[in-house]
Amino acid sequence: MNIAIVGGGISGIATAFYIKQFDPKVEITLFEKENELGGKMHTAKKDGYLIEEGSNGFLSNKPDTLELVELSGCGDILLKSSDNARVRYIYDKNLQTLPESPGAFLKTPLLSLKGKLRVAWEYFASAKKDDTDESLQEFGYRRVGKEMTDIFLDAMVAGIFASTPSKISAPAAFPAVVNLEKEYGSLFKGMLAKKKKEAGPGGVLMSFKGGVSAFIKRLEESMDINIIKNIDIKQIKKTDKKYKITGDNLGMTFDKIVLSTPAYESAKILRNLTPDISEKLDKIEYSPISIVGMGYDNLEHNLQGFGLLATSRAKKEVLGVLWDSSIFDDRAEKNKKLLRAMIGGQRSPLLALKNEDELLKLAINGVKETMGIETKPDMFYIKKWEKGIPNYKVGHLANVDKIFKSLENIEGIYLNSNAYYGVGLNDCISNAKKCAQKVINEKS
Repeated sequence: MNIAIVGGGISGIATAFYIKQFDPKVEITLFEKENELGGKMHTAKKDGYLIEEGSNGFLSNKPDTLELVELSGCGDILLKSSDNARVRYIYDKNLQTLPESPGAFLKTPLLSLKGKLRVAWEYFASAKKDDTDESLQEFGYRRVGKEMTDIFLDAMVAGIFASTPSKISAPAAFPAVVNLEKEYGSLFKGMLAKKKKEAGPGGVLMSFKGGVSAFIKRLEESMDINIIKNIDIKQIKKTDKKYKITGDNLGMTFDKIVLSTPAYESAKILRNLTPDISEKLDKIEYSPISIVGMGYDNLEHNLQGFGLLATSRAKKEVLGVLWDSSIFDDRAEKNKKLLRAMIGGQRSPLLALKNEDELLKLAINGVKETMGIETKPDMFYIKKWEKGIPNYKVGHLANVDKIFKSLENIEGIYLNSNAYYGVGLNDCISNAKKCAQKVINEKS
């Protein structure tokens, strides 16, 4: 069997890896538009700093990522976050520690007494009676109240999706949380029940020595597949029982094709083969985001923590600031410190698209206003993502379900990227494993 995988981000790489694990005889060709694999998982090196252009790691509480790390021989480059990473901050009216225990929650000034009592009332609040989709804001207001939603959930969704509670679907973005209400009638009841069942840790933030690019490079080297870079795939044509891929003077035929490209790229590639699916893929929204890395050779701030997320109502020009050199000790050389500011998202999409000089000014001002740092960075690195993170808006799951049901009628074509069922590294690898199993099981 001859399989093509279009898209060399982590979803495409992991799919290729697992297909080979399940059936070593399969021939795989991986196509990548850029000159390096990894997609948004890329680590830039500059002046003694390692700057992540996207995600900086994963939580160790899901087995699939750790399994892939071990199977690919990457266990020796696995890097555990420092204890500092457990301390997180929210900027609302000022900078406050994110409470991590019931006692700390009772004392936090982030919520009023009324807001805390409303959160406690969640235990008794009536459960939703139907399966209709709703925004995270609607879900939050129902379950834990307006204050908790506008501060804690607002900051959380900015950090994960670069979105806002009103612009993202609760069931699509946070299915595990929504399922607690469905199964137990209350989030608190569900968390208590699960704690009794699992009685395990919530996971530790992990990354890789040398950044995520080190992991991507090892994965690439560990696979016996054909990799073609710097090629833009234009479309897929059906030829008898096979498919022909065209683009950049290329014409190759395959039994099966996995599109691990962003939804808008998959829409273009499938336009002629299946206009109906292509139209639905175009409905999947992406949030623009820019990452501004700032390195300091001499910074007095101790950076004891993971970083901060700002609430929408704080009206700051940064979504948050990650204290990277405090999280992973190899992100900056000794005595140097590295911050990464996130700008744009669904809150301020136009800010993400400003030029580099303006983005740097926004980042410097954001750090000054939220952390009190007036020192100018000695190094800066900027990465703009015009279409950065998929935004699972209300109606996302219904649209995705239609896409995959229609895809069942097209034998040999598969979709797998972070556009559908989860944007994190753990989600990507778990979904890649499922996709690989499906590709192998559905024999031509």
